[in-house]
Amino acid sequence: MTEAWTQAVRHQLDPGRLLPLGGPEDGTWITEQAAVGTLGRAAAEIPGVLLESLRIGPAPLEPVSEPVVRPPVSALPPGPLRIEAAFTAPLGQLLPETAQQLRSALLDAAAERLGLAVVTADLRVTDLDEGPETGVRPVPETAAARSSPPVTGTGSMRGSAGELAVVATAVPGVARLTAVLGSRPVKVEDHDDPPGRRIEVHLAVAPGHHPVEVARAVRDAVTAAATTDTTGPVTAAVLITETAA
Repeated sequence: MTEAWTQAVRHQLDPGRLLPLGGPEDGTWITEQAAVGTLGRAAAEIPGVLLESLRIGPAPLEPVSEPVVRPPVSALPPGPLRIEAAFTAPLGQLLPETAQQLRSALLDAAAERLGLAVVTADLRVTDLDEGPETGVRPVPETAAARSSPPVTGTGSMRGSAGELAVVATAVPGVARLTAVLGSRPVKVEDHDDPPGRRIEVHLAVAPGHHPVEVARAVRDAVTAAATTDTTGPVTAAVLITETAA
C-alpha cells in the first residue's frame, strides 16, 4: 500500500458513514474511512490498478434489521451494503478481467478482513494507464479530517467512563481508544425508564486481530464491568475507527 493511498483515505471521508459490522447481534459499527482503508490495501495488491475513489453505503431495496443495542448517532442499521469504486486500469489487460479481479478483491476483503455484509460492487473505469504505480490519487485535506485525533490514554475521563476505558483498553486487539470528530472515546448513559445503562466505545484495532472479534470481546468486557455497579440491563455498542486488517 502506498503512502498516497493512506493519506487520501484519511482526507476524503471525514470519517464517512458509520457502517454496520457483523450481524445485528454484534452491536458493532465501523467508520467508512476505516473500511475504505482496508479495502484500498486489498486493491493495491492488484498490479496496475489505480483506485481513484471508493464509497460504501446501503444496498438499495435490501431489507435492514434492528440492532440488539442502540447504535451510534447517524449509524446505518444492520443490512446489506454496496461498494462503489472508480479506478484507472492498466493498458495491455482486458478490462472485464481487471474489473472482475478488483471486484473479487474488494468483496473478499470486505467479508474476510472486516465482516462487512457487502452484496455488490459497482465499478467504473475512469482511465487507462501505462505506469507501474498502484494506489489512489491524493485528494485535498478537509477541516473535518483534521479534527479527529487519536486518543492514546484515558486520563481525561473520570468516573464510570474512565473505569470502562481502562477495561476496554486492556482487551487484546485494542490498539487504543479513539475520538471521532471530537467525541468522547467512551460514553456512558444511565437511564431510569426502564432502568439500565448504555455504553458506547470508540477504538482502533491492532494489527493481526479481526475487528468483529475484538468488538465482541470489548462489549463483553465493558458490559461485565458495568454490571457490578448499576441496576437494570447494560448494553454496549462499539465503533471501530481504525483497523490494520
